[in-house]
Amino acid sequence: MADPTSASLLAKPEFWVAVSFVAFFVVVWKPLKGALLGGLDARAERIRKELDEAQRLREEAQTLLAELQRKQRDAMQEADAIVARARSEAERMQRDAKRRLEADLKRREDQALQRIAQAEQAAAHEVRAAAVDVALAATRQLLTNKLDAGVQARLVDDAIRELPGKLN
Repeated sequence: MADPTSASLLAKPEFWVAVSFVAFFVVVWKPLKGALLGGLDARAERIRKELDEAQRLREEAQTLLAELQRKQRDAMQEADAIVARARSEAERMQRDAKRRLEADLKRREDQALQRIAQAEQAAAHEVRAAAVDVALAATRQLLTNKLDAGVQARLVDDAIRELPGKLN
């Protein structure tokens, strides 16, 4: 005879809903499982690629940073060298300017000393000429006042005779 619980179980709609649910779940599970796992695998692969890309970008950024730091050090060394050359050049130019200034001052001093010597010579010459003029004037006056006309004529004749010998 048939079991009354099994007959009553088959007659219940809840039982058939549960069986349908399990059957539906078994039928749908395989493709759903593949789709879910495939989607998760694809997402995991995409995340792995993004992490690899991020790692590559990080390494590239570190390489660029190291290169920029090296370039900065090189630029600083070059700037220091330029400053050192500029200081050296400025010191050299200062020494050259000082040497030129000293030479110019020496040349001007020599020129001033030459002008002073020329002025002294000119002054001495003028003093001699003035003394000669004064002596001549005094002699002329003396001769005019103290000598008679005969002595004066004889002195003039003597001076005229001596002139050709003194001019050569």
